[in-house]
Amino acid sequence: MNRPTDPETSMAAALDAAAAALLGIWESAREGTANRVSGAQLRAVMVVEQYDGINLRRLATRLDMLLSSASRLCDRLVAAGMLEREPGRFDRREISLHLTPEARRLVAELRADRQGQLAAVLAAMSGEGRDALLRGMREFDETARSQQVRRASASDESTGPEGWPDDPDRPGGRSGHRPVDSGRQTRTGWTGSSEGAERSAGATREWPAGDPPVARTA
Repeated sequence: MNRPTDPETSMAAALDAAAAALLGIWESAREGTANRVSGAQLRAVMVVEQYDGINLRRLATRLDMLLSSASRLCDRLVAAGMLEREPGRFDRREISLHLTPEARRLVAELRADRQGQLAAVLAAMSGEGRDALLRGMREFDETARSQQVRRASASDESTGPEGWPDDPDRPGGRSGHRPVDSGRQTRTGWTGSSEGAERSAGATREWPAGDPPVARTA
């Protein structure tokens, strides 16, 4: 693994500062949804959008919360018309989670608001700055994804193969370690703070591959 040089460390600090501004824009957009869902609920919605058909145990792992807390959170989202439950594809005793059309509209509105605010910032930049930013972000994204795939592969090798249909979260599956999702990868999103005991960690009905990249847009 390459060790960062002083210039790379300085760039990392600058990127960290820029990320704070970016997250500020995302938080501003999230406030527009606060009257409909809490921060923890929105985070759950984003995870279910990314991993459509996820079960409750995997959702709790992704949200870094207790299974009982995740269950209560889903109960409220179902009552609010944001989530629907269906029998699992591989085990009818297991429940899979999916977004409702109302939840998808909420996510689309949030994404449009964020992109509108980002577009306003980009419009104030020079053309050269925008071009350089685009090239840099594309390479950054590709590199980050590759590193995360390698880390996920190393984790799989240390814990053994996982994934559908041999899911350790399914009844009769393996236990003793936290599951790693496998399958096809889609986008993820950043959300705000968690709600009470429900601690937040950050659409097709196919399973995504590997862990989502950090601070990707929803």
